[in-house]
Amino acid sequence: MHFRPLHDRVVVRRIEAEEKTSGGIIIPDTAKEKPQEGEVVAVGPGARDDSGSLVEPSVKTGDRILFGKWSGTEVKIQGEDLLIMKESDILGVIETQAQLKQAA
Repeated sequence: MHFRPLHDRVVVRRIEAEEKTSGGIIIPDTAKEKPQEGEVVAVGPGARDDSGSLVEPSVKTGDRILFGKWSGTEVKIQGEDLLIMKESDILGVIETQAQLKQAA
């Protein structure tokens, strides 16, 4: 089975946060917050503007992103917990130094 999001929706896999603080303290599962960082798994074709033309999404599959704490709808697809959210719920894309050098 393959899942294809519609319009400006994006499927995201959460990236788990570190289980230790920088000081070496292990954080128990009950005290952890859900991570707000994820990897884009699938992207819809984009939204339509007022004139009806297609506006392509700014993110692509494989991008690491930050999203709001309460963003998206949690779903389970083929046994994997994922989020489906609108592109507007994404706060930004995390780029590595290597990606920034390639763009320059």
